[in-house]
Amino acid sequence: MLKRKMYEQLLRWKNNKGKECLLIKGARQVGKTYLVREFAKAEYESFVEINFHMQSSLKVIFEGDKSAEEIYKRITANIPGVKLIPGKTLIFLDEIQKCANARTALKFLAEDGRYDVIASGSLLGLAYGKDADKDVEEVESVPVGYEKPLMMYSLDFEEFLWAYGYGSDTVDYLKNFFNSKEKIPFEVNEKFEAILNEYLVVGGMPEVVADFMERKDFTRVQEIQDKILASYADDISQHAKGAEKVKVRKCYDSIPRQLAKENKKFKYSEVESKATARKFGDSIQWLRDANMAYICYNTTTPMLPLKAYEKDSEFKVYINDTGLLLALYGFATKQALLNGNLKGFAKGGIYENFVAETLVKNGYSLHYYKPNDNSNLEFVIERNGEVEPIEVKSGNTATKSLNQFIENFSPSVAFKLISGNIGENERKISLPHYLTMFI
Repeated sequence: MLKRKMYEQLLRWKNNKGKECLLIKGARQVGKTYLVREFAKAEYESFVEINFHMQSSLKVIFEGDKSAEEIYKRITANIPGVKLIPGKTLIFLDEIQKCANARTALKFLAEDGRYDVIASGSLLGLAYGKDADKDVEEVESVPVGYEKPLMMYSLDFEEFLWAYGYGSDTVDYLKNFFNSKEKIPFEVNEKFEAILNEYLVVGGMPEVVADFMERKDFTRVQEIQDKILASYADDISQHAKGAEKVKVRKCYDSIPRQLAKENKKFKYSEVESKATARKFGDSIQWLRDANMAYICYNTTTPMLPLKAYEKDSEFKVYINDTGLLLALYGFATKQALLNGNLKGFAKGGIYENFVAETLVKNGYSLHYYKPNDNSNLEFVIERNGEVEPIEVKSGNTATKSLNQFIENFSPSVAFKLISGNIGENERKISLPHYLTMFI
């Protein structure tokens, strides 16, 4: 089993008396169902799994009287051999978006508290009416205060290191350099820059990572990623409504092209000639709500709160998993990256996508700062009670925009992410890309 950070969150939830039901959200293929099954196997005496996509007939359990007593009675009547042991049973309601009554019932199951309940779904971020799946049902009453939402992502770089066999001692060793700002020994830095490049190619989708760790076969990596991308295309065709199907797909397909340009601001004209936000704006929102892409807004003023200064007409779009971005670019691009031969703006876009993905997984909202055509900071984040700038370089070139930001706004710290070693110049700190995991 791949070690996941989410497991510790599940444990904390389990040990919290008087807890809500848990609602796990996230894109398809990030490992939600597998993790819950493994968690149940290790932490509970009995496990009841209901998948409303595969077992639609079991919706009957949540029809009529929604008291916990009646629901549990109907579980035992409709699932042969089920064992419900108070305090020792986990009930898992998967693809819960297909059973609105089950979502409403979470309130009563949480109040009852005899059994732990986890619900999950791949496209729970889509608002009702934005999903073309006729089996998705509108929730009559969302159980606010009775469900605890958790977002799950693909493996981050630290989890990738765990999969590689590195333990917490190695991660702590690297974090000491981040904290002390001392130079990393050359051989160590070279090793982890190489592993990062593998992570960029493999990505964090659990099926891909597990297969790579067993076989170390990049051809199989591409094959599995192609399968995942095909499932994403199926999701678009099945869940986007009407004409939106084609528009969402066009927007998604344009992201790799847009990230390969010097100015990575998303342009509707790159999706389709003379296209506008009026035609494609809902499609971008659909990709965001489906957790297939991350949106990074330009902020007019790098002050707290950044959201108050967003320019919603100026944004960049990133793929939710950098490995999938590389898969969209194709095997030759992967080969060039691994061999150190990749050049051009696409290389910068790949590292920028990695940083965006890492920041999201670390809990940050995404913003960039581009006040004019002569200045562009890839990211600004809310950290330690202030706005901190991050400039991303595919190599280790000059940082005119970062220097200007420091001069104008005097942040306590400014990060320059590079292919290279740690360096410190007053408040400007250079870090190898892989240390982004500690920001």
